[in-house]
Amino acid sequence: MINFATVGTGWITESFIQAARLSEQLQLVGVYSRTEDKAKQLAATYNSPNFYTDIDEMAKSMEIQVVYIASPNSVHFEQALQFLKNKKHVICEKPIFSTSAELAEAYQTAEENGVYLFEAIRNIHTPNFKILKEVLPRAGKLRSTVLPYMKYSSRYDLFLQGEEPNIFSAQYSGGALVDLGVYPLYLAVGLFGEPKQVTYHPVVLQSGVDGSGTLVLQYEDFVCTILCSKISYSNLLCEIHGEKGTFVLKDAAPLSEIKFVDNRSVESQILSVELEEENMVYECINIAKIIETRNVQEYQQLKNWSEIVLRITEEARKQNNIVFAVEK
Repeated sequence: MINFATVGTGWITESFIQAARLSEQLQLVGVYSRTEDKAKQLAATYNSPNFYTDIDEMAKSMEIQVVYIASPNSVHFEQALQFLKNKKHVICEKPIFSTSAELAEAYQTAEENGVYLFEAIRNIHTPNFKILKEVLPRAGKLRSTVLPYMKYSSRYDLFLQGEEPNIFSAQYSGGALVDLGVYPLYLAVGLFGEPKQVTYHPVVLQSGVDGSGTLVLQYEDFVCTILCSKISYSNLLCEIHGEKGTFVLKDAAPLSEIKFVDNRSVESQILSVELEEENMVYECINIAKIIETRNVQEYQQLKNWSEIVLRITEEARKQNNIVFAVEK
């Protein structure tokens, strides 16, 4: 078992703790919050022997091997660097950082300290992603792909009332593309590689970040269109269109169902397996295995995907003058 601790007290942190427990690979030994009451409550709920309100004290703990970070996007980099310098492996919730420069420095710091840095992105770790990657040639020559991920955020109601929640704030490196768009974007990069060209068409809110948008990835022989939104909802399916057949995906994340439809016979076949309800368990298992076995090849693959995804979101923002506070 690998001892881990968490930063952040939101629902995503609790989901990760539950998934870690289910994985039987990670053991919770500490939680951090700036607020003592929240730290105590989280520690009590999940039987953590330690809680912290001092992040420096936590970073220096000899008991902790891995830290999961799920704080506001804009502080990911500063916190990750602190743990990496103290020789802790870091799993940082998506979007990992705000800029490619931050990512490069963090990876360099991880390497210098003999530890690993991971972006927590659940869909690429599921067995269904591996299945899809293996069976992709069945579609024949790819011609187009549409990957929607649009969910109305309750925090948009607060935004409309004049507040500025983190996810709709440039101060906290928010916006639809980096929050939801990274799921289908990771899917595209993991399946098709880095595109030749990127174009983003966002709906920019008064706060300076995108509430929704259409990201177009141009590949050699086909176009991948990603639709993302925090201000509207869609139940559109994801589709990958080839000359021999089409893959129909129930969702971009967690990638719960994959169906293949033959172009000529229109016969369909379910290729996916049923996922665990707590689907973050797969990233917990895979990341723990990479750390324990020092699987450099798989680590480099994940690192490469994180670099490509961040380059794309950075370019998309640059095209539309969406500037985060950390860039000013």
